[in-house]
Amino acid sequence: MPTPLNQTVADSALLMNSLPLGLLRSFVRPHEDQGITEELMADLKILSREPGLLVACNYGGTLHSAEGVSTETLPLDSAAVALRALAALPNTHTAIISGRSLRDLAAVSRLPAEVHLVGSHGVEFDMGFAYNLTLATETLLQQVATALTEAVAYEKGVSIVRKPAGVAVHTRPAAPEVVERVIFKSQQIAIEFGVYFIVDGTVLDLTVDEPAKGKALETLRQRLGVSAALFAGDAASDEKALATLRGPDLGLHVGPGQTTAAYTLPDPEAFARVLALLFELRRSWLFGEDAVGLERHSMIGNGTSTALLTPDAKVCWMSHPLPDSGSLFAHILGGDPAGHFSIEPVKPSPVLAQRYVDNTMIVETRWADVTVTDYLEPAPEGITSLVRVLSGTGTARVVFAPRPDYANAPFNMEIRGHEVHVVGTSDPIILIAPGVDFTITNDSRHATATAEVPLQYGPIVLNLRCGDTESLPADLAGEAERRAAVGQSSRDWVKSLQLPTVNTSLVRRSALVLKSLVHEPTGAVLAAPTTSLPEGIGGTRNWDYRYCWLRDGSMTVNALVGLGSTEEADGFLRWLGRILDNAPGPEWLHPLYSVTGAPLSTEAIVESLPGYAGSRPVRIGNAADHQVQLDVFGPIAELIHDLGERRGYLPDEHWFLMEQMAHAVIARWHEPDHGIWEARRPPRHHVYSKVMCWVTLDRALKAAALHGRTAHADWSSTADTIREEVLREGWDDSAASYTVAYDSPDLDAAVLHIGLSGLIDVQDQRFLDTVTAVERELRVGPTVFRYRYDDGLPGLEGGFHICTTWLIEAYLAVGRLDDALELFNQLVALFGPTGLLPEEYDPATETHLGNHPQAYSHLGFIRCAQLLDHYLAHADVE
Repeated sequence: MPTPLNQTVADSALLMNSLPLGLLRSFVRPHEDQGITEELMADLKILSREPGLLVACNYGGTLHSAEGVSTETLPLDSAAVALRALAALPNTHTAIISGRSLRDLAAVSRLPAEVHLVGSHGVEFDMGFAYNLTLATETLLQQVATALTEAVAYEKGVSIVRKPAGVAVHTRPAAPEVVERVIFKSQQIAIEFGVYFIVDGTVLDLTVDEPAKGKALETLRQRLGVSAALFAGDAASDEKALATLRGPDLGLHVGPGQTTAAYTLPDPEAFARVLALLFELRRSWLFGEDAVGLERHSMIGNGTSTALLTPDAKVCWMSHPLPDSGSLFAHILGGDPAGHFSIEPVKPSPVLAQRYVDNTMIVETRWADVTVTDYLEPAPEGITSLVRVLSGTGTARVVFAPRPDYANAPFNMEIRGHEVHVVGTSDPIILIAPGVDFTITNDSRHATATAEVPLQYGPIVLNLRCGDTESLPADLAGEAERRAAVGQSSRDWVKSLQLPTVNTSLVRRSALVLKSLVHEPTGAVLAAPTTSLPEGIGGTRNWDYRYCWLRDGSMTVNALVGLGSTEEADGFLRWLGRILDNAPGPEWLHPLYSVTGAPLSTEAIVESLPGYAGSRPVRIGNAADHQVQLDVFGPIAELIHDLGERRGYLPDEHWFLMEQMAHAVIARWHEPDHGIWEARRPPRHHVYSKVMCWVTLDRALKAAALHGRTAHADWSSTADTIREEVLREGWDDSAASYTVAYDSPDLDAAVLHIGLSGLIDVQDQRFLDTVTAVERELRVGPTVFRYRYDDGLPGLEGGFHICTTWLIEAYLAVGRLDDALELFNQLVALFGPTGLLPEEYDPATETHLGNHPQAYSHLGFIRCAQLLDHYLAHADVE
């Protein structure tokens, strides 16, 4: 099923497809001789990134050179297309505020409804204005028109035109001496009748209402809810609108004359060029043009910090000091203005390959004559140390463009010896770069350091250290040794794993990804290292995953336990124990926490970032922190059970945690909740949540039996009660399946756990029918959707890889090995070139979606590979 774009984006795309945008693209190169200076370009770039933008201008003299009422007054083609194109962009509005009557303005401009028109010097917003004039006003205007006709209409080149709120005297064809006489006489008539007199280019206006272009601009601002405006004009009456500009607004004056505008352009053609430039800049910002496929990004990590790299070695995402701290580089969410650290050959050439150095989280990106090796080295808590090694025979270009706090924090840069210091931030940020001569440029908001580095004389080491208060000496010789130690530590860990024979290399890479998502100082586990990578391109389902969900964290470390690594599980359970020490009771656990164990701050939106591929909003924080999710106790109990079963013993502290999880279920299992998918709607009795409550008690009973512990008296009876209720209330006859919640016919892939957990026998017809229903309704090609029902959020999403792995597991459980292998191989084909998976996949557009890399996706894949290994071995025996 196709995933529809956000409707605003879709509408914008349709409008833009109908426009001759090629006319604009031939127009976009700035020319100094047309007043488009580097300073103006810099301000246009800033303006283009405003959350809501209004572009307004005068008509005659600004959009065209001629004045009058003939076809000569049509706007320049390029200006008209640019205005329409800007109006087609999301959160972007255009308007013309003219001295002409609204009827005349609409007739001569021939602009469509998406361009707002305001006539009569800002007074006339709709055609009904003329019908609301009083009889006295009509009489006055008739008298003014008669007086003007008698006084100046006989002059050569002069014409009189009646307007709804005034009378206009057109003088464009008249000789200068005639114009001088006409101005004098018209002004006298205005004084005589007590009306306003305006010289607007070659038009003299006598109006009953005070010219109000400034008020009109303010009215449009309020109606449209914009955060910034551009206004361009050419006449004295436009100065009233220019005077209202403030903050990020931009004022332009077109043609000769005195002005308060920040910039002056020579003619309407230059203004049309500005409009075309603004359109291209804003479209690029809003839609994230040339966005790299999510699956093609590689992650580096060291157990405390993570960063993402594009296929051409651009650091496009990194936060400091904590995973949920403000970003230092956020290019993936906002392009170059959001911060990046780029390296490329000076001589353009394609990237030949990007790969992980064997069994490590060290990434190597290679061109023909330049190679970049990236890794995060171990550092004390609170310090991030990114190392980038440049080697080869060519010359590399380095662009260091940090943009702290989601590009919102002001800063400066200084070169101090062989170091580039970012000045003005709360934590020290220093790029140590011996042998590199940087040049610093500043665009009035942010500084950027650039350099060209010849590599034929040996490798160049760049070490970005954040949060380090002690200056370290440059150690070029020691870098190779440090890198070797990082790599060896990773390889030693991989060697300790018990890996399946099915897709061993991808399982190994998935295990390394999961280990990198473990925050070693605390033991918490990230769901993903990123925020707001969209579940639908152009949509609003963009969430912050840089936290530890109790469910996701338990499942992640349990996947590593299944491979033979238990240290991560111990750390996670210690982290959970500290949270419980400060909680009012286990039943009041939040679904997620910061890696520090603190509750989350309020979910907020970063207005300054357009989002990946224009998918807004960019969110920080996660409102699911305040939800009730009663399924979280099940994965924790399963982890404690599996860890004890693998080791053959159960420590007292783990048994105490198990008792706490069981206590929480006894206290609250009967309540409705928001469920595993965190629906932002009223709580319901979710089947998956009830199943996980049963799992909690079932695993507690099994652990007690296995390790000689004493089970609480009410565990067994309550588990039976939950099971009976789920089997009775969770089934829906119309769906012929277990469904998302009691009294609901809607399917949910998570209900597969009713069999996968052991609550019901996998050969029970009800489970067989549930597998068939999920396959029929939720599977599309290589992916499985969570559900199809309305969850209260706008837009749709892709299929979830974790749901795909659940269906693979269900196929195996019911004896459909061939179907499991087919779907598993389709999933394998979706992995990125370096072996990473994001959260989702849209089979209609063949687009990868969601935060990246996603723990769910990789742990589910590991589980399927292990099961297939077992089932294939069993099939071989038979």
